[in-house]
Amino acid sequence: MVKFSIPKHAKLLKTDDFSSVFNLRKRIANTYLVIRFKPNVLNRPRLGLVVGKKTAKLAVDRNYMKRVLRELFRLNQHHLPSLDLVVQVQKKFQKTEFYQIKQEFEKLAQKLIEKHH
Repeated sequence: MVKFSIPKHAKLLKTDDFSSVFNLRKRIANTYLVIRFKPNVLNRPRLGLVVGKKTAKLAVDRNYMKRVLRELFRLNQHHLPSLDLVVQVQKKFQKTEFYQIKQEFEKLAQKLIEKHH
């Protein structure tokens, strides 16, 4: 049985990890999300999240968006190439836009797969 949780080694935690992804300047975007990416040699994708206070003032909203993005990554991580991903929210979204966010994330994930295969 495949385990679907996100282990600690699949997360970008250090500032240097984030900086190296930002410095490479490779990005794809749509209405709500920007994904910056950088190849890694770990044979698995890693995720970092950025939800700024300018996007959503309330921590409750920022945390909801991070939860949704973590879940979408969790469901798609087994298909993604070995990349360090920083997913940044450009536009606030709520529960009513969940399916739109899901579609946008999956489209961007598909683009990443096509670029790296």
